Amino acid sequence: MPSRLPPQPRERIDRSRSVSFRFEGRDYAGYVGDTVSSALLANGVDVLGRSFKYHRPRGVFSAANHDANALMQAGGELNLRADVTELQSGLDLAAVNTVGGLRRDRGRMVEWLAPMLPVGFYYKTFHKPRALFPMWERLIRNMAGLGRLDTADATQRQPKEHAFCDVLVVGAGPSGLAAALAAAEAGARVTLVDEQPTPGGSLESEFGGDEQAGAIRAGLLERMLAHPGIAFRPGAVAAGYYADHWVPLVTAQGLVKLRARAVIVASGAFEQPAVFRGNDLPGVMLASAAQRLVHQYAVKPCERTVVFAANPSAYRAALDLVRAGVAVAAVADLGDPATRGAPVDAVKALGIEVLAHTAVYEARARDGRLAGVELRRLDAADEPLPEGARRIECDGLLMSVGWAPAAALLYQAGTRMVYAEIPGQLVPAELPAGVFAAGRVNGVFELQDRLADGRAAAAEALAHLGIAVPQASRPGRGSEAHSHAYPIFDHPKGRNFVDLDEDLQLKDLKRAAAEGFDNIELLKRYSTVGMGPSQGKHSNMNAVRVLARLNGRSIDDTGTTTARPFYHPVPVKALAGRRLRPERRTPMHAWHAAHGAEFMAAGHWLRPKFYGPAPQDAAVAAEVRAVREGVGLIDVSTLGKIEAFGRDAGELLDRAYTLRLSNIKQDRTRYALMVDEAGVIVDDGIAARLGEEHFYLTTTTTAAEGVYRTLQRLAAEWRLQVDLVARTGQNAAMNIAGPLTAEVLAPLTDVDLSAEAFPFLGARRGHVAGVPALLMRVGFVGELGYEIHVPAAQASHVWTALMEAGREHGIRPFGVEAQRQLRLEKGHIIVGQDTDGTSTPFDADMGWAVKFDKPFFLGKRSLQVLADKARYRLVGFALPPGYAGPLPKECHLVIDGGEIAGRVTSIGASPSLGRVIGLAMIERRLGEVASLDIRVDGGAMMQAPVVPTPFYDPDNLRQKAPSVAKEAAA
Repeated sequence: MPSRLPPQPRERIDRSRSVSFRFEGRDYAGYVGDTVSSALLANGVDVLGRSFKYHRPRGVFSAANHDANALMQAGGELNLRADVTELQSGLDLAAVNTVGGLRRDRGRMVEWLAPMLPVGFYYKTFHKPRALFPMWERLIRNMAGLGRLDTADATQRQPKEHAFCDVLVVGAGPSGLAAALAAAEAGARVTLVDEQPTPGGSLESEFGGDEQAGAIRAGLLERMLAHPGIAFRPGAVAAGYYADHWVPLVTAQGLVKLRARAVIVASGAFEQPAVFRGNDLPGVMLASAAQRLVHQYAVKPCERTVVFAANPSAYRAALDLVRAGVAVAAVADLGDPATRGAPVDAVKALGIEVLAHTAVYEARARDGRLAGVELRRLDAADEPLPEGARRIECDGLLMSVGWAPAAALLYQAGTRMVYAEIPGQLVPAELPAGVFAAGRVNGVFELQDRLADGRAAAAEALAHLGIAVPQASRPGRGSEAHSHAYPIFDHPKGRNFVDLDEDLQLKDLKRAAAEGFDNIELLKRYSTVGMGPSQGKHSNMNAVRVLARLNGRSIDDTGTTTARPFYHPVPVKALAGRRLRPERRTPMHAWHAAHGAEFMAAGHWLRPKFYGPAPQDAAVAAEVRAVREGVGLIDVSTLGKIEAFGRDAGELLDRAYTLRLSNIKQDRTRYALMVDEAGVIVDDGIAARLGEEHFYLTTTTTAAEGVYRTLQRLAAEWRLQVDLVARTGQNAAMNIAGPLTAEVLAPLTDVDLSAEAFPFLGARRGHVAGVPALLMRVGFVGELGYEIHVPAAQASHVWTALMEAGREHGIRPFGVEAQRQLRLEKGHIIVGQDTDGTSTPFDADMGWAVKFDKPFFLGKRSLQVLADKARYRLVGFALPPGYAGPLPKECHLVIDGGEIAGRVTSIGASPSLGRVIGLAMIERRLGEVASLDIRVDGGAMMQAPVVPTPFYDPDNLRQKAPSVAKEAAA
C-alpha cells in the first residue's frame, strides 16, 4: 500500500486482518479498523466524490464525519459517510451524485454553466414559461439528491432503549473525561458518550504526537474504563437536546432515549477552513484531518505540503507530518508566529520556512487535484498584496486557521452565546439550569486548562444535584486568539468556497446580501448556506463573518442561525425504531386462520380480507355471489360497540349525532352520523333503542375509541345524567346475509324472524345457538341480513353453529374485500375512504341525515353555514360491460379543463352487475355531467359514464322482507 505508514502508537487498524472491498468497480484491500476513506487513501485513491452542484472532484476534508465530500452508496445503504464508515469485507461502494461514475462524471459539465446559475437562480428560473416547467422539473429531479433510494429494499427495524443517569457528559475528549471522572468519583451515576468509536478526542488526533498528552490520555482512560459509576457509550451521537435534559443518542444499534438530571457539554470544536480560490481541491484538508489519518489509521496524507496557520495547532500538525515522512515546504501564518509558543521554535529547528502575515491566495490544480499554492503577503488590514506572490508546488495543503464551537446542544438547550475576541470564537454567556459547558466548546484551548475546566464543570453539575463537593474555579480562556478574525480572501476568478456541501462561493453570499437577504436567517434560506448534510459545521461561522463585514456590523450584532435537532443527519430507521403495533384478534380468529383467511389490518384489529386458496379476485367474486345468491357470514366483531344508559341518554345522542335518535321506537334501529364542530364527517354507525333509557351504538372499527371518548367528554361538559359502557372488547358480532339467511338462522334462534314480527331496521333480543344475543336487521350489503351481537367468550360457538347450520345451503364466509364490493353496489359510503378530512354530509349527498329541526347538535352551526355552499358531491360511475381499457384506481384524479375537479374514492369489478363501478367525489361546479374524465396511471385519460346510485337493487326490495327477498332470488 503506497501511502500506508509504519505502525503508529495509537492506530486503530488491525494489520493482521485484511479486508477486501470494491470502489467504483475496482478491487482494493484495507485492514479491520480502517474507515472507507482511510483505506482508499492508503491505496492512493484521493478523489472520493463529486460536489453537489458543480460535480467538482472532492477528497478527504475533515476525516471526522463533519463534511459531505465522501458520501457513498453500498447497495441499499445510501449516503454512507466514508470518513467514519468502518471497512467491511465485501463492501461494493460507489460515489453518490455522479452521472456515469466518479472518474467520468458527465455531470461535471454543469460547472461550465456556472455563470448562468447564480445564487437563488432556482427561485427566479424554470417557472416561466409555464409550459416548460414539467421538463425542468424532470431534469432537476434527475440531477438532484445524493444517494438513490431503493423502495424495494427490506425494512430495517431498530429497537429503542430508555436510559437514565445523574450526569450526562457529551464528548470523551480531555474535558469530558475529566468531568466524567470527577462526577463519578463524587458518587454520581455518569453516562459518557462520544460519536467516535474510541475515547480520547483531540488526545488521539491533534495531540497524537505529544508524549505528555499520551500519558495523560492513558491515565484518564484507565480510570474511566475501570470506574463502575461511568457508563461509556462510544459511537453514540447526542443528536439533540429537548426539555428536562432529554437527549436522544443515535447508535448503530438504535435510538437511546436518555434522561439526565444534569448535562455537561464537552463536545469540543470544529476546525474551520480558510476561504480562497480552489480551497475545495482534493489534497486541501484541515490539519486535524491529516493528524487523524496519521495517528489513527497510519495513512500518509500527502508527500509534500504547505501548512496554512493561525494558531499553535497548525505547528503541532506540521511536526506530526514531518514525523510521518511528509515534506513540509512552508508554514504560511496569517499572523505573527512569535505568539504561537514553543511549537514554532520546533518547526523552525527542522529548517521549515515560516512566513509571517502570509495567506494562501490560490490553490492550483492539475488533473483535478492540488498541485501547488500561491502565497501572498498581507497588508496591515489583512488584505493580500498583489506584489511578491510566491508559488510552491505541493500535493497537500493543511489548514488550521480557526475553530467553531460544537455548540448545537447548547443552543438547543437555550444557551446564549457571545463572540469573544479571545479565543476568537463564540462562547457560552448564559447557560440554562442544569446545563454546563467545558473545554473548547467553552473557549478553553490549552490542554491542562481543558482538564481543569472539565473538573470545574463537574463540580458545578454536582452542586446542581445537591451533592456537596469543593467548587473549583474556571481556568479562563487564555490570552491568545485561536481563530483568525477573517480567514477569507476574495479572488477575481472565484471558486473560493464558503460551503463545500452546497458549492456556495464567496460571491454567492455577496450577491444574496446585495439582493436584500442581509439577515443571517434570510441569507441561510436564500443561499442554502449551512443547509447541506454537514449542517454548516464548516460554513456557518465563515458565513456569519462575511455577512458581518458586508453589513459593517459585529459578529454578535449579526447573530447566528437557529440550531435545531438533529446535530448530525440521522437515519430514519433510528427514529422509527422497533415497530410496536398493537394487534387485536376477534374471538373467531383461529377459525378464520384454519379456513384459509388472508388477514389485513383494520386499525389495531386483524380481519379476514378474503378466504383462499383461490387468488384474491376470484375468491372475492365467489364470496360476493354467495351473499347475493345464497348466504354468507362475516365477522364484524371489530365494530365499536357502546351502551348508553340513563335519563339523558337520548339527549346525549341527539346532541352528538346529526339525526334525531331520542325518538327511536323501542326495539328499532336508525342510522347514526357524527360530525365534528366544523361539520366534517367523523363516523357513522347504527343506534338501537333497547329500553326507555337504554341505547346500543355501533361505530366504525377505527373510530371506536375516539367516539367513546367524545361521548364521555360531551356528557361531562353538558352535565348529562348518562352512563356509557364500552362493549367493543366484551361483545363480538357477525353479520349473516343473503336470500337464504332465514333458512339458516331460524332453526338456531328463539326470535321470530317473520317480516311482521321482525321488520327491516328492527332490533330483537333473544338467543342464537343457546347464547344470549342482540339481533339487528340492517342491510349494509343490500340483502336480507341480521347483525348478531353476542358475548365474546361464546362468539366462536355461535359462529361455528351458523356455519354448520348453513352447510346444506352453501353458506360461505366472506371477508372485508367482498363486504366493500357489496356495499359499493349499494352505493353506501365508507367514512375515511369516500370522505376525507374536509367532507361534510352535503359533500357526500347525505343531507337527509342532517336534522336542523333539533335545538342543537355538534357541528350544527357549521353545517347551517355550509348547507348551500357544499363544494363537492359524490357521484356514481359505471364502465360499459366488457370494457378493456385502462382502469381507474382509488385516488385517481377527475380532470376538467386541465384542472383537478375531483377524485375516485371507490372502485371495483361488480360480479353482480358484470361491470366496473365506482364512486367519485367531484366539484359541484361540474353540474350534471354525463361522464367523468379520469387520469389513470401513466397520465392517460379515460371516460367513465356517470350513473345513478344505488347500482344494485335501487328500490331496496331484497333487504326489506324475507318473502320479497326469496321471490326476487327465485
